[in-house]
Amino acid sequence: MTGNKCFLDTSVIIHFFKSNASIIELLKTFQEVYVSNIVVGELYYGAYASSNATKHIQQIQDFLTDCIIVSPDLDASIAYGKLKADLKRKGSPIPENDIWIAAIAIEQNIPLFTTDNHFKLLDLDLIFR
Repeated sequence: MTGNKCFLDTSVIIHFFKSNASIIELLKTFQEVYVSNIVVGELYYGAYASSNATKHIQQIQDFLTDCIIVSPDLDASIAYGKLKADLKRKGSPIPENDIWIAAIAIEQNIPLFTTDNHFKLLDLDLIFR
């Protein structure tokens, strides 16, 4: 596990936005914070679906200024296919976007920081709250 880097799931950022002290303190310990474009899309969806889109969009933009945004590449696509096939064999589906998030974290070789338990079904380095 790379100690100075983390890859964020949407759940962690939402806890950050809700001023969860333990999440805020843990995030301060990382020198590099990575976020996938999938997570960014989920955040914007939540903002546009909220009753105060302007406020939430500003939160997202402010938060992302300190993050490294990554998109899936061919290796992440291969990891996605393997993860999804493994989950299907196990009969343990998880949300589609989360498979992509996990695949990108695998491809980047960075531990995934999440509060969603279903990620435990995958073979990943995980950081849990």
